[in-house]
Amino acid sequence: MRFSFPLFLLPFVCLSLQPLQGQAEPQAVLKNDTAKKKQVAEGEAPTVITADSVTAQGSQVFEAIGDAELRKDDQLIRADRLKFLQETNELFADGNVRVENSDTSMAGPSLKMNMDSKTGEMRQPAFSMNDSTFRGTSELMSIEGKQRYNFEHGSFTSCPAGNNDWLLKFSELDLDRNTQTGHAYNARIEFMGVPTPLYTPWMSFPLDNRRQSGFLAPTYRYTKIAGNEIAVPFYWNIGSNYDATILYRDIAKRGTLYDSEFRYMGSSYRGQLEYGELSQDKLAQLNRSHASLVHQQSFGGGFSGTLNFNQASDNAYYRDLALTPAIALQRILPREAALFYTGGWLTASVRGQNFQTFQDPASLIATPYARLPQLSLGAQQVFAGAALSMNAEYVDFKHPTLVNGKRTVFIPSITYPLVKDPAYYITPKLTVHNTQYDIASSQTAIGSAYSRSIPISSLDSGMTLERDFTFSEHEFVQTLEPRIFYVNIPYVNQDKLPIFDTTAAPFNFAQMYIENQFVGSDRISDANQVTTALTSRLLDGETGNEYLRGAVGQRFSSQAQRVTLGGPAATTNQSDVLIGVTGRVSTTLILDSLGQYNPSKSRFENFFMTSRYRPEAGKVFNLGYRYSFNPVQTNTLKQLDMSTQWLLGGHWHMVAQVQYSLQANRMVQVLGGLEYLKDCWSIRFGVQQFATALNVTTDVVFFQLELSELIRIDNGIDPLAALRLSVPGYTKMSGRESAKPARSSP
Repeated sequence: MRFSFPLFLLPFVCLSLQPLQGQAEPQAVLKNDTAKKKQVAEGEAPTVITADSVTAQGSQVFEAIGDAELRKDDQLIRADRLKFLQETNELFADGNVRVENSDTSMAGPSLKMNMDSKTGEMRQPAFSMNDSTFRGTSELMSIEGKQRYNFEHGSFTSCPAGNNDWLLKFSELDLDRNTQTGHAYNARIEFMGVPTPLYTPWMSFPLDNRRQSGFLAPTYRYTKIAGNEIAVPFYWNIGSNYDATILYRDIAKRGTLYDSEFRYMGSSYRGQLEYGELSQDKLAQLNRSHASLVHQQSFGGGFSGTLNFNQASDNAYYRDLALTPAIALQRILPREAALFYTGGWLTASVRGQNFQTFQDPASLIATPYARLPQLSLGAQQVFAGAALSMNAEYVDFKHPTLVNGKRTVFIPSITYPLVKDPAYYITPKLTVHNTQYDIASSQTAIGSAYSRSIPISSLDSGMTLERDFTFSEHEFVQTLEPRIFYVNIPYVNQDKLPIFDTTAAPFNFAQMYIENQFVGSDRISDANQVTTALTSRLLDGETGNEYLRGAVGQRFSSQAQRVTLGGPAATTNQSDVLIGVTGRVSTTLILDSLGQYNPSKSRFENFFMTSRYRPEAGKVFNLGYRYSFNPVQTNTLKQLDMSTQWLLGGHWHMVAQVQYSLQANRMVQVLGGLEYLKDCWSIRFGVQQFATALNVTTDVVFFQLELSELIRIDNGIDPLAALRLSVPGYTKMSGRESAKPARSSP
């Protein structure tokens, strides 16, 4: 038979058992009654002891033997034997002791504890976190207050019970469940039973998913040029809407690089500040640094602003020191500040912009013009069924070596749908492109001023025809969608005008239906042309899902286009033919292709085709071919692109991207990684080979070990992150990669 008593009733039990227990002192009963009243007054829960047998030694000492339990508030203490001193509120437990709180559990051979101060001591404890996977053992545990624990000489892990793939060995460990932080001293990592060189005299880590300051997963890299490198990020949780990451990179042949990132966010603004410095690069023989500030803010009333500043110390900074190919290959850094207004039908902006250009002596690029300033104004209104719009712009273009000047553009337009129906439409549009140039004197042959007004008229029309049919007892819908687009722009000689920001528009299905064949206002193409296109789609009759889409289009002119960007004029009055086919061959295979065929020379100028095979989540294989003709055959592009994510079994999965030049018979870029995901850790291996300059290739080998809950990636370096983004159809795997929010998101 088991006995269960509220502790404040035990003195009365002692009186009733007087012949067995001895006479109880009357004042002890009064004292206990007073304690009971104090508990009730303060809203404190009673202390209840349950055991196979409960005895009292006087009115102050109670002993429970056999499957004994003590309950108070959210704390449960179990043991073979419990001894409770009522006067001092002390507890002694022996034999299979287990202490359970709402978030922490501990087990050991013995326990002594003061229930008032929540302090105590347990020998050889085994402990675990109920709300996380942390567990461990030590020689001694000291309870230092409510939900605060100190452990001496032990180890802990986040691996499931029975699995000690990794252990953090420590001389001392502090766990504070109030702040959900842990601190370890003289800590070293043991992985798969083998001690590692990962040691730190002190470290801090979170006990849950909230943002906490601490070290993130380090990464080892090796490059032929710079040698061995170890990168260790430290995350600093400054506040609820501020945080920072400090990255220490020890590069064997260059020196020590410190990179920092500070992020902030408020109700109406957010931003990010970065700074990195490498003092006296041993290879480059110079001090190297970079800085970046990106800020966005809403001022209210339709006003907002942005600030984007970037600076690097030298042309090769990112080529030599960037951690990802995308950053290493950037050649132009923007610097701009802008103010925007959006108020219904009216939009306006003020912008100042210039650039830092990184030059490769073997492959120079043009430095863009600075816009200091750029003013823009736009308005749109619908009146009597007609869409009226106006766009105006003023830009002061500045360049250290080229022609400087100011350009003012005013472009009113009116669009009026003659027919607007889901099945067919006819929409005429009239635009007048007005341009005024104010050129620095004696810099061009046209003098200091030049005006240009060019009317542009267009007519866009199309229809959608449908038919239903049944094939193999399945309902389908086929569409036929012809489109005709007419443009008329008179010829105006513009050869003497400067070219500030204008390029030729790419020729594709999206750009076939624009009036001006140039992007920018420095050139307005002459045109008396018709663009025709035909699209047909095969749809599921029940769901409307698209199985197949084919399109063909071509542009015809009454005469060859005469306005150019300085090159030779066109010699034909018909464009290349665009042919595109996209289809879902099966539930697992998708094909996409686009070709640009030159009928006058009977050849493809451009062609690409991609296929995606995705049998299940976590398995995708992409294969593409790109071809671009160049009269100089050595510059003709013939390239294979391959990317994949593939589960290999046994917790391994692979991510890779390969670009191979068939023309040059060599690899252009190789990025590959292997990732092993387990319950409590993951390991990543990878290689990268990519060109950072003409005839300059960078080879990188990297390695990273992530210990879940303890050493995580979050805002640190994930060497496979950029690679994953380059794999179309990539699926995030279950586990730490997608299960935990980034601690560094303010």
